[in-house]
Amino acid sequence: MNSFNVHTKIMTGGGLETVAPKLKRAFIVTDGFMSSSGKVSYITDKLEAAGVEYRVFDQVRADPDVGTVSKGVEAIQDFKPDAVIAFGGGSPIDAAKAIVFFAGKTCDMRECQFIAVPTTSGTGSEVTSFAVITDPEKEVKYPLVEESLLPDLAILDAELTVSVPPSVTADTGIDVFTHAVEALVSTAASDFSDAAAEKSIKLVRKHLLTAYHHPEDMVARQGMHNASCLAGMAFSNSGLGLNHGMAHALGARFHIPHGRANGILLPYVMSFNAGCSESLTPVAKRYAKIARLLGLESSSVRQSALNLIRTARKYVEQLSIPSSIQKAGVNKDEFEAELDAMAEAALADRCTATNPRPCTKEEILQVFRKAYIGKIP
Repeated sequence: MNSFNVHTKIMTGGGLETVAPKLKRAFIVTDGFMSSSGKVSYITDKLEAAGVEYRVFDQVRADPDVGTVSKGVEAIQDFKPDAVIAFGGGSPIDAAKAIVFFAGKTCDMRECQFIAVPTTSGTGSEVTSFAVITDPEKEVKYPLVEESLLPDLAILDAELTVSVPPSVTADTGIDVFTHAVEALVSTAASDFSDAAAEKSIKLVRKHLLTAYHHPEDMVARQGMHNASCLAGMAFSNSGLGLNHGMAHALGARFHIPHGRANGILLPYVMSFNAGCSESLTPVAKRYAKIARLLGLESSSVRQSALNLIRTARKYVEQLSIPSSIQKAGVNKDEFEAELDAMAEAALADRCTATNPRPCTKEEILQVFRKAYIGKIP
């Protein structure tokens, strides 16, 4: 039996001012920059105008870790809110999910409304049942997958994305593309997840490079914000694949931003999945379908798949993202020292379970090595 769950209500262009009057106590989860720069006033001004008592938890950093989550759980249990508002990129939203989830183990959080307000267009975390938490001591990223992680409300206001640095627009934008591609070829894909992923890819084609080169273009910004949300909706239902399994392992050990790690790995993982270096696999036909969406279809399945792989590499280059692990600044000796552990972690990662081509540890090692030197067909 298949299912497609869209639990989250989505409001575009704002809307918190209509929700705030219904709240009494709001717990805001964000990062230090959003707090110190005053950007969190986007939330707090509306709460103050509605007379809502609030507390700001701003200890979230990139790749939120178990220690931060533990502190957040203590704070939320002390404050006892009737709403949790996650404000920021994927890290604050993931941290808020984990805080609400683990707080719910010891106190009743069922009546606590969970609102996500993303400030980047990348993770789609505002509509997913996924969260990724890091254990820095073990250098491991743990994906949490649980329906209760889904926010009740997502507010998509593209104005919040205008001021992010170009590198963040690039990393998050390629993350959207990776989410949509992996969702389309996942073993758990359905007609419904395909529809969301296909629309996301069309929006990426139309708006990603414009948003990167012309950050004040609000049409492009809103297009990427919508694309991110749609891709999140797709992969929350279909699952992801090896690309994310490898990116989690690579990012945990070499501190490469998640979206960038996904973008670096994408051409090499697609090449493996399609069997472009050996004999074609059935996955190649799925990639050929994606190529058709992008206007890249050729007379053969293999060439269409290769066109998609090379377009992914071209996106990476046009967004000034490193095209290999080596170009991302990872030392060869350090890479080789961590390689076996990374392959083990990627193989065990929950995202890899829905990869369209079964893989072994040895095959993952080969993909990592090709991604390190930048070798694609």
